Amino acid sequence: METKTSDFGAVDGQPVTRYTLINDQQTRISVLSYGGTWQEFVVNEDGVEKPLIWSLDSMADYQRVGFCLCQSIGRVAGRIGGAQFNIDGQTYHVDMNEKTHSLHGGAHGFNTLHFAGELSQTADSASVTLRRHIDHTEDNYPGNLDVQIKFTLTNDNRVSIAFTGDTDAATLFNPTNHVYWNTTDDRTSLAQQWLQIHSATHLEFNDTKIPTGKRFSVKDTAYDFNYPQPVQDSLNQLKVETDKIEFDDAYEVTPSADQPIASVGDLAGKRRVDLYSDRNSLIIYTANPFDQDQQNQHHYNALATEAQTLPDAINHTGFGDIVLRPGQPVTQTISYQYQALK
Repeated sequence: METKTSDFGAVDGQPVTRYTLINDQQTRISVLSYGGTWQEFVVNEDGVEKPLIWSLDSMADYQRVGFCLCQSIGRVAGRIGGAQFNIDGQTYHVDMNEKTHSLHGGAHGFNTLHFAGELSQTADSASVTLRRHIDHTEDNYPGNLDVQIKFTLTNDNRVSIAFTGDTDAATLFNPTNHVYWNTTDDRTSLAQQWLQIHSATHLEFNDTKIPTGKRFSVKDTAYDFNYPQPVQDSLNQLKVETDKIEFDDAYEVTPSADQPIASVGDLAGKRRVDLYSDRNSLIIYTANPFDQDQQNQHHYNALATEAQTLPDAINHTGFGDIVLRPGQPVTQTISYQYQALK
């Protein structure tokens, strides 16, 4: 195992550090101190470097492109309806930064923050741990939050992201990483990308993408990824069935550390990545973050996966508990296992 640090520009006058972890197979990941950004996931296939996620070469590019590209999201991933919620009889109002709701933690979410980083390693793994104290006045959530985001790469090509939150007052905690995949040889589209999600239901959203509380069966619809499906074929089917032109949807999954909730791979059968999560939802989103004209034409080359508790859980009975309480720190983990198939 090997670790490296390098400069990666600056944001608002503060330097950004890139932390790189490399295993014995020459698989590497890089993480930025700004936004908890997963900047690289590159594997070695017979001496050829193969990127699996989308990355950019400078902080200026990340700020220009947006899309929360592979950044850490929190305190709460997804949308909070009305940008308000109730904890223990007290109503709280947070940033209404998209239409009539709060999105991805508000205007001062994790993806906008600088973190302090520390490298560590064992015989068969290497890690970088990002830490930040977030005062309640920074993001308008109750409670001062100490957050830790630990990225680990193992020698068997597994990447884990562990989010730990500790608070001095009851607050919300439902973070994720907004990673964007394209595991194909030709990364210009999703035509050769497949997706599998082990899920029987997806959520109904209203016209502002807030859950209504209803669940729909995915069986025999465009939303059914229980068997590996070419993403473009499913997009075509979605257009026919619903007239929608993108996936931006929440699936209910069974949390598991040893059974994948989902997988992505290429139709040529060269590689796959299995996703594991200890929470009950996976959000998928099809996008072209780099070309707004192509986004408008619905020519997608990126598939985002966001493992988390079901969105807007605080406002829906049965969606999951995302309340973080004093003296009860919580760690939530997402893992990604790469496999070479040829």
